[in-house]
Amino acid sequence: MFRENYKTSLQKDLFEMVEQKLTPVALRYKYSEVPLESTIKWKPVVLILGNYSSGKSTLINEYVGGYIQETGQAPTDDSFTVISYDPAENDDPVVRVTEEHDGAYLLNDPEYPFEKLRKYGRRFSSHFRLKKVNSPFLKELAIIDTPGMLDSVTERDRGYNYQEVIGDFARIADLILVLFDPHKAGTVQETYVALRETLPANTFEERILFVLNRIDECESMTDLLQVYGTLCWNLSQMTGRKDIPRIHLTYSSCVSRLSEKTDYLKYLQNQRDELRETILSAPDFRLDHLAGFVENHSESLDHFLEALLSYKKKMLGFDVKFGVTTGVFSLIVSFSVIFMLSLSGALGGMPVQLLVTFGLGGAVLSYAAIVSVFKNMFKTRFHKRLMAEFDSLTPLENQRRKDAWAVVRKLALSYLEEQKWRFSLGRVKREHDMVHWVATAGVKEIREALTELNMIRDDESMDDEGAENVE
Repeated sequence: MFRENYKTSLQKDLFEMVEQKLTPVALRYKYSEVPLESTIKWKPVVLILGNYSSGKSTLINEYVGGYIQETGQAPTDDSFTVISYDPAENDDPVVRVTEEHDGAYLLNDPEYPFEKLRKYGRRFSSHFRLKKVNSPFLKELAIIDTPGMLDSVTERDRGYNYQEVIGDFARIADLILVLFDPHKAGTVQETYVALRETLPANTFEERILFVLNRIDECESMTDLLQVYGTLCWNLSQMTGRKDIPRIHLTYSSCVSRLSEKTDYLKYLQNQRDELRETILSAPDFRLDHLAGFVENHSESLDHFLEALLSYKKKMLGFDVKFGVTTGVFSLIVSFSVIFMLSLSGALGGMPVQLLVTFGLGGAVLSYAAIVSVFKNMFKTRFHKRLMAEFDSLTPLENQRRKDAWAVVRKLALSYLEEQKWRFSLGRVKREHDMVHWVATAGVKEIREALTELNMIRDDESMDDEGAENVE
């Protein structure tokens, strides 16, 4: 019980850190269109991707213990389906869909973390839905089933950008399963783009599980090994990794084709059990996900504000340099004119004090004239030069900083082009100090708390040990 309370308290602290320190900055500078905490406030999420024939729906049906998703060899469902637990019907022994809602409901209900997806329009909304199911498997997590990935499908065909949508889902997900089947071991174009580009840009490698499903359709262990080898090769090409990623093996027992030839499957039961337990462990990944979420967004915002500060300081340096140069030039010109007029006798022996007054007055007028005519022109040129040397605004001495800068570079460039030099240095400085604290001291505290949490044993384990000691 103590461990669970500690975990709940830590989740609350992380949520408040995002809500109070990161979201105001993210919204002000259009880093995010919605509050950052809106994507982390819901339950743990398992995202399931795969080719159209990879058996996603069948596997989901087996896990939840009921016929929830339509199944078939051909593409049967082109919707993103959120499958969540319905506690109101948990006494019913028959697992079934107890409640169903369309995409508009999901996108506009603040309970769910999908507000950001409204930007994909009505076509996406019509292919997005919620199913509430009274399955105990879903008590601590939700599953998002996705349309099967295909070859030669364009945004025009689907009506929305499929890769961008799964990228947004990947940011929300605590665990991502990518399913393959023995007949299409990773050769589909959309799968290639997802693994090569979309997922690496939106999630972490350790959150992705590769699954070879429907292995019961392999006629023998030899066939399975050939398929496994093919998939390993394809994954190495698609992911660009030098090592071979682990591939989990499974099949759905409710539709399996068991025979004497597939007797080898009994040796792989541990693989199926392990995959199921990993999915059920998604809530345990949640805190690491939240910690990574805080770390990544605070680093990106820190880098963004650092670039703004650097730009503003350089512009202020220009103001000082321009002011000093113009002032000195005005004094020289004004007193040179006074001196020449005095030598020519045009000033008729005017007292020195009065000459100095006229010189200073002329310098002020000259200064004002130069500033009013030329300052904006030279300042605009200086601004354009800074934009041309944009990446020099902030140090990029290691890959981590380069990655953070890549996230916000376009945003920072757009903001500075829009604002030019017209924004408050004081406000940016205050916001940077706050975000920088989160990115450094705040993240350090989070990691220390997670380490401490991992050292706390489950109450059940402690009770068992205590019972053994008593005996």
